[in-house]
Amino acid sequence: MHLDYYVLDVFTDRRLSGNPLAVVLDADGLDGAHMQAIAREFNLSETIFVLKAENPAHTARVRIFTPAAELPFAGHPTVGCAALLAELRWPAVVNGGDAIVVLEEGIGAVRVGVRMRAGAAPFAEFDAAKLPEEIAGALPPAERIGVALGLLPAEIGFENHRPTRFAAGVGFTFVPVASLDAIAKARVVAQHWDGALKGQGLTGAFLYCRRTVHTTSSFHARMFAPDMGIIEDPATGSAAVAFAGVVHRFDALPDGGHKRMIEQGYEMGRPSHIALSLEVGGGKLHAVRIGGHAVRVAEGRIEV
Repeated sequence: MHLDYYVLDVFTDRRLSGNPLAVVLDADGLDGAHMQAIAREFNLSETIFVLKAENPAHTARVRIFTPAAELPFAGHPTVGCAALLAELRWPAVVNGGDAIVVLEEGIGAVRVGVRMRAGAAPFAEFDAAKLPEEIAGALPPAERIGVALGLLPAEIGFENHRPTRFAAGVGFTFVPVASLDAIAKARVVAQHWDGALKGQGLTGAFLYCRRTVHTTSSFHARMFAPDMGIIEDPATGSAAVAFAGVVHRFDALPDGGHKRMIEQGYEMGRPSHIALSLEVGGGKLHAVRIGGHAVRVAEGRIEV
């Protein structure tokens, strides 16, 4: 049996940047073990498998795998898969139109709007199926977190931002870093990672800095997830959803709509840009949306 697949670069409108994604179509005949093996073969941050939707009103059911584990939800597979399915299933609107894609994920149904314009990479934006929630419990001290990331204690934190844990279907430790120079030197220090950041039921550590490479960006970020088989991720949409909780907590956003651009992947030579939109009402976070471009890079068939 062979299956068609596509490789896309996500959260970018330029090939060979952003976060690579493999999309395997018509995967209903595969079980989870086969999907995991194929994800290891591609060895990208995530591979998404497209199956028939359980609800006929929806576009597709999907399963998402890192090289090491299945995820109930992930951002760049959601954006990339929705953009691809819109192009493949509604070719009449590729040269100018909008489409709505609904993906059945482990977290629930995720609604994605796809904007397609002639000569441009499609832009997909999804509504977060779950809003961010802070994870209770004490974090390791900044000294231990810093050692696990190759940073000094003085390089952890800025303004009123301190390390926290938030989840929106998938959980992360969020580590504010004082400067671009500090975040650039961060790395996984294996002998200290387990003691500080492993075993919390979280995907990884999302580092962020207020200083940015581009003036149009609001935050510069990196994400490490060695327990998921991802030493570093070029762009992490699921973390960006949960990061909305961090922004709301520490930046005290007033009621109304807010937009923040997150740049990520620069240290890997894979520049990525994640559009984060937040809606605040009555002092509470009411909605989160994540958006980005996706561009096709390759296609082929895989024998299974």
